[in-house]
This record gives sequence, structure tokens and C-alpha cells, in this order.
Amino acid sequence: MSIIQIPYSFTPRSYQKELMAARDNGFKRLIAIYHRRAGKDKTLFNMVIKESLKRKGTYNYFFPEFAQGRRVIWDGIDGSGFKFLDHIPDSLIQSKNSTDMKIVLTNGSVIQIMGTDKFDKVRGSNPVGCVFSEFAFQNPKAWNIIRPILTENGGWAAFNSSTNGKNHFYDLTQMALKNKNWFVQNYDCTQTFDDNGNRYVTDEMIQEERDTGMSEELIQQEYYNSWTANAQGFYYLQILEELDRNKQICSLPHDPSAPVETYWDIGCGDATSIWFVQTMGKVLHIIDYYSSNNKGIDHYAKVLKNKPYVYKAHNFPHDIINIEFGSGRTRYEVAEELFKGTRLNIVSKLSKEEGRNAVRMILPNCYFDRARCKDGLDGLRNYRKEWDEKNQVFKDSDVHDWARDPADSFRYLAIGISLPKTRSYRSDFMKDKIKAVHSRNWRVS
Repeated sequence: MSIIQIPYSFTPRSYQKELMAARDNGFKRLIAIYHRRAGKDKTLFNMVIKESLKRKGTYNYFFPEFAQGRRVIWDGIDGSGFKFLDHIPDSLIQSKNSTDMKIVLTNGSVIQIMGTDKFDKVRGSNPVGCVFSEFAFQNPKAWNIIRPILTENGGWAAFNSSTNGKNHFYDLTQMALKNKNWFVQNYDCTQTFDDNGNRYVTDEMIQEERDTGMSEELIQQEYYNSWTANAQGFYYLQILEELDRNKQICSLPHDPSAPVETYWDIGCGDATSIWFVQTMGKVLHIIDYYSSNNKGIDHYAKVLKNKPYVYKAHNFPHDIINIEFGSGRTRYEVAEELFKGTRLNIVSKLSKEEGRNAVRMILPNCYFDRARCKDGLDGLRNYRKEWDEKNQVFKDSDVHDWARDPADSFRYLAIGISLPKTRSYRSDFMKDKIKAVHSRNWRVS
């Protein structure tokens, strides 16, 4: 019988050996902050293979998006032309499912590549080991779902990522550095060497990146692991950091004497996000935030009812007048029934850039409750511009990921605060608008 050596067709570099040895030595929580070209996914995919042969179970490799997982791992080929999946010897594979990116091994273990862009799908998994790749760009709710599962079954989790501002990955790393049960590596391009003492990424290589248009901020992020260098790619990060320094992100109790308004972004395929605000003169107290996926307005009505707030108004985007699937009624009509007695407003429709400018204008006057608004604040911090890899510049458009939902609802909040709301419930405008929508739709109840 031939002996198969694992890792298979992979010789780890010295710093990669440290990471794999940490898992061998019993660490169940690991973080690897590696510079670009340092081979973080190559290392951790081989770790998953090794672990799946040691303990029968399900192993999930999470990416920010499902398509990214297919590109990096499932269809991925390294610089020498070696396929990532070929690190699993054919003799150890029972079956492959390309649609679900799932591999069943002969010992019964399952390795599956997944995306956390639809994090609710993560709930059905029961991994004993998982990797969160580029965690700084992922929805942090996915880890909150997986964490109790791993705690219950004694499983492990590893996180790799480039830095991406002082977001949830930064917070996780700072916590881990103080926790003896976590293993943390942070290697920039000046700290990784081959056996001859030569850097894998030289100053000449980085200069070539500069010469071909890569900004200094992005170089500092990608090659020197700076947490703050690339703030220009984020819409609100610098303002939020200023609020944090000014202690405007703090413990902020709800004032029962002041009414609460909510501002919504209604999702179909995306999440529905809701901000809760109390206006205190010229100061805005953002006291709460809630979001969920694939729920009807009735779900959110129950959530709002169970909170200890007296509502002055609920403020919706213009798509509240769309027909709700299967009901034959507009979402506005459903909301009017569910929130009977509370004013319903439609926020004025502005361009995205005008809305983002409104956000920048009101943020300095905002105070946030750090705990209740955590998920929403994570989204505002992560909301960023698209990067044009070809031209090495940021585009005018925003990235369509999990952070856009809380950012969109906060944009509606800023517009609603800044502009008068003339479109309210029982108005002639709304009656005519709803009538027009129904006349265009044959599913009238």
C-alpha cells in the first residue's frame, strides 16, 4: 500500500508551518494576517484537508461571496499552475459536487466552499472546523452563527484576511491578542523570508506596483497590513473614527420621554435594515438597529412592537409602494394595517451621492449606542467604494455586499432628517400612487 503524505504536494513556508503547528498543538481559534502573495488560502485549505482526515465531520471554507470561493479555491490555480483541489489526492475522494462546491472524502468527511453573503444559509451547517477567508470583508453575523456550534462540538475556526480598516476583523484581532486561547500571526512583506533569507515580496516588486498605478494607501494595506491606510476607499470610516474619539459611540440609554422614529431599507433578496432614532434638539440619538433576511413586514412589526419604544413615525424608501409577493397588496398597505395609528412616511428620493452627502452632514451630530447599534455600525464602517483593478482607482459606485443594507437605511435616515416628509399616510398622493400601482398589476386582491 502506498503512503500518502499530508499536506499533499504542498511544502509550507516557515511562517505557514507556524500556523499549521498551532492547530496541531491544540489551538481552536487562529488568525492569520498575511500580506498579499503570502499564500494564506493555500495554507489554510491544506489545514482543512489535514483536519478532515483526522476527525470525521463537516468542514466549511467561507468566503465573502460564493463566487469568490469558486474563483479562489474550486477553480483556483497557483502561480506554478497547480490546482488547489489537487491538494486532495484522488484516492481520498469519494465524490465531488461542483454546483455546491462540496467534496465527500472516503472517510466520510465533507469539505464545502461557501459564501457568507447569504449568511442565513450558514445556519443549516454543523461544521467541526471552518475557515473564514478575507474575514474583514465578510458579514460578521456569520461567525456569530457558527461560534456556538463550534463551542458545542469542540470544533475549531481560523480567520485569514487582509486588513480593511478598523472594522470587525480589527476588533476580533485586538481581542485575540489578549486571549491566550487564540493564536495570532501578523506578517507584513518585510517579515516573510525564504530559506536563503530573501523576502518573498521585495521592495522592487512593490515599486513596480507603484509604477503601474497602485495607490500608496492600498500598498500600505495590502503589503504592510495597515489598519488605517486605505480609509479613502470607505465612505464614512473617518467620520465614525472621529465620533469614537469624541465618545459619541457610547452607552446611550433610551429616553422614555422622547418618541422614536424608525428608518427602513426594505430588502427582497437582501436584508431589511432598520435604524431607531430619537431627536434631541439638533442632536440625534441612534439608540437601536435591527436587520434580518427573507422576512415579511409582519415579522418586523412584531419585533418593533416588542421593543419598549413609543413610535412617532416609521419612514420608508419609495419601494414601499411595490406589490408584496403573494399578497396582491402594496407593502405600504400592509404596513398601514400593521402600524395602525402610527404615521407612515416615504422618504424623498435622491441620488445615492446626494444621500451619502446627507449622511456626511448629519453624522457629526449623531450619538450611537455602541451595543445595540453594533451590527449597523459594522455596516457603516465597512461600506466602501468598488475598486477598479485594471485602472487602480476607486469607482464612483459602491460595493454590493452585506454592508450596503445598513448604509442604505442610514442614507434614508439622513435624507428624512434633512428634508421635509410630505408623503405621509392617508394623503391623496398615497391613495393615487397605490391606485396606479394596482392598475398596473393583475394580482389585485
